[in-house]
Order: sequence, then C-alpha cells, then structure tokens
Amino acid sequence: MSGLLRGKGVLAIWNGIASGYDAEFLRWHVGQHLPERMGVPGFLRARRYVSAQAHPRYFNFYEVADVGVLESEAYLARLNAPTDWTKAVVPHFTETSRTLCGVVHCQGHGCGGVIETLRIDAQAEFLLPLVNTLAEHPDVSGVSLLARHEAPVKASSESQMRAVPDKSSRTILLIEGVEAAALSRAGRTVASDEAIAGHCGQASVQRGVYHLDFLMD
Repeated sequence: MSGLLRGKGVLAIWNGIASGYDAEFLRWHVGQHLPERMGVPGFLRARRYVSAQAHPRYFNFYEVADVGVLESEAYLARLNAPTDWTKAVVPHFTETSRTLCGVVHCQGHGCGGVIETLRIDAQAEFLLPLVNTLAEHPDVSGVSLLARHEAPVKASSESQMRAVPDKSSRTILLIEGVEAAALSRAGRTVASDEAIAGHCGQASVQRGVYHLDFLMD
C-alpha cells in the first residue's frame, strides 16, 4: 500500500444541500465543521470536493488512522453534541450517503485535483486486478479501493437531524488525476461497467467526477 492515503480508514460522505443554503454550508464546513473533526484523535486529513460531472453536489472524504476512530468515544461525543451552527445547517442536507470504510488497497504517486468516485454494490476484493490496471494509466495519479465497515452504525443526534436516513455503499473506488475529461475517459474505459462486471458480476455502479475544493490536514 502506498502513502496515497494517510491511514487505514476512511469516512466517505456524499451530500447535496437545499437551494439557497450552499454559501452557508461552505462557511460552516470550512469555519467550524472540518476544524472540529480534525480535532478528534485519529483524524489525519479532510478533503471536500465539488461536482464537475456528478450528483449530489458534494463529496467529503476524511482519512483516519483506522476505522476504530469512527467508533471512538471522542468522535461519537462530537456527533451527539452538535453546535448551534451545525443544527442550523445539517437539516438542509439532501441525498446524504455516509460510509465508514476500511482501506483495501491504494496506490499512486499523489493526490490529484480531480477525483472520480464509483459506488459499487459488489465485494471489494474482486476489483483488485482492476485497481492495479487503473494505477498504471497515464491519466491517473492514484487509486483507492475501500470496503464498507459492516458493524452497525449507531444513530446520533447529528444523523437524526437529516430528514432522510443516510445511505451507504458496499464498495467505493476512488480514481484521482489532474484533468476531468481525461480522468473520466480512463474511468469509463478501464473501469467501465462491463469491466467491473467482468471481475465481480453484474453490479450497480454510481459514478461522479468532482474537483477538489478544500483540504485540511
């Protein structure tokens, strides 16, 4: 495993935001939420991406020492004591997908400014040969394969503020690069739906291309 990711765990979150609330979401996310999360022991880096060719609009990606960090008393205490600002923003989240992940494999030579996310309903390990092929593509700077941590997710004060229960993804494939069109082509050739099916059978695949908007470490 390369140093592309800083830990062995990831919290991957996709969300939209209700019309008219984007500016407040971004102020809250940068000014309070990310610093608060990065203050939890074991949180190593946070990234926020915004849609280039994707739905929902935002992809948020936290690298943690291991998945146990996401079940720790320190983190759960934050989830169960939302600030007033959090209480004002989180109810306006839409289409939220939130997955606690273990890192199955990652390789590459750096974080790109563009990322393609694939949410795949299949067993992650079946996709390892495809990850190796993607990592050799000239338009790809890094690839990460993540598998959902299957322990039950505890409801929290923060999650209960969202109108619809969070979804999650069985397997997540992240492909990084520097140019959106080239990265999308790489994803749709090397990691086409047909190529994925060739490794793990027919599986639902949700794709999106995002630009890096903010990073904190």
